[in-house]
Amino acid sequence: MNDFWLYAMAAMYGFAGIMHFVKPGAFRAIVPSYLPAPGALVFWSGVAEVVLALGLLFTATRSVAAIGIILLLIAVFPANVYMATSDKFGKLPRWLVWGRLSLQGFLIYWAWLYV
Repeated sequence: MNDFWLYAMAAMYGFAGIMHFVKPGAFRAIVPSYLPAPGALVFWSGVAEVVLALGLLFTATRSVAAIGIILLLIAVFPANVYMATSDKFGKLPRWLVWGRLSLQGFLIYWAWLYV
């Protein structure tokens, strides 16, 4: 597998994880109301993304990090469903929120390539 795509994935998750700390309100907004402690969920998912992104960079931890990313994508799927189905995000183009939701399958496949 081409190293470019590995580093692109690591950069994407690293950036996304850092954004959890820079703009936590945006991430808290997509946490469904039935989940407890949205601030803690945003914080810990940001930590997980940064740690997993770093894990992708080392051969010894790459496979575990890729599995972790797959599990994280599954764990955050309810937030993406909430974003796509809630009227709360009406200002966003519908194609964008539904496209983001359908992108999850591709992201899982991409991570699976490094297991």
